[in-house]
Amino acid sequence: MVVDDTIERHTIAVLVDNEAGVLARVIGLFSGRGYNIESLTVAETDADEGISRITIVTSGTPMIIEQIKAQLDRLVPVHRVVDLTTEGASVERELALVKVAGKGNKRVEALRIADIFRARAIDSTNESFVFEISGATEKLNAFVDLMEPLGLVDVSRTGVVAIARGKSEL
Repeated sequence: MVVDDTIERHTIAVLVDNEAGVLARVIGLFSGRGYNIESLTVAETDADEGISRITIVTSGTPMIIEQIKAQLDRLVPVHRVVDLTTEGASVERELALVKVAGKGNKRVEALRIADIFRARAIDSTNESFVFEISGATEKLNAFVDLMEPLGLVDVSRTGVVAIARGKSEL
C-alpha cells in the first residue's frame, strides 16, 4: 500500500448555522486534532436563512484533508462542506492593509511599487502611507516583501475568501 504524504494546501468552504458557538466548534475540531489553519474568514451570507460561510485554508496530506472534510461534515450545525481546491474552478482573494513609513526616495519607491501592484494609498501623512491591496495570497506576500526594506511598519490581512466559478453554489 502506497501512502501519499505530500502536503497540499486546500481551501474549504463550510456553510453553517449562524448561531453562537458554531465557529468555536469548527475551530475546536482543528485544534483538538492538531490540524493547522493558515487562514480563516467567516461572515453571515444569508440573513433570512441564518446561514454563515466559513472559509478555511489548511494544509495536510490527502488523507488528512479527507479526514478534515469528513469530520466537518459530521458537525451538527454544518449544512455543506466543499473543498474548493478539488471541486472545480474557483476564485480566491485576500485583502491587506499595509503601513509603510519613510521619507525621500523610499517614499517615492513605495508609491511606485504600490502603483505596479495596483495598491491604493488610503491614508497618507508626511511620514507614512497605508496601502490597501487585494488579490491572490502570493501577490500580497510579494508586496509586503518589497515594502520591508522601504519602512514596513504593520500589516493587517483579512484571510482568504473564495467562491466557486460558474453556476454551482459555494
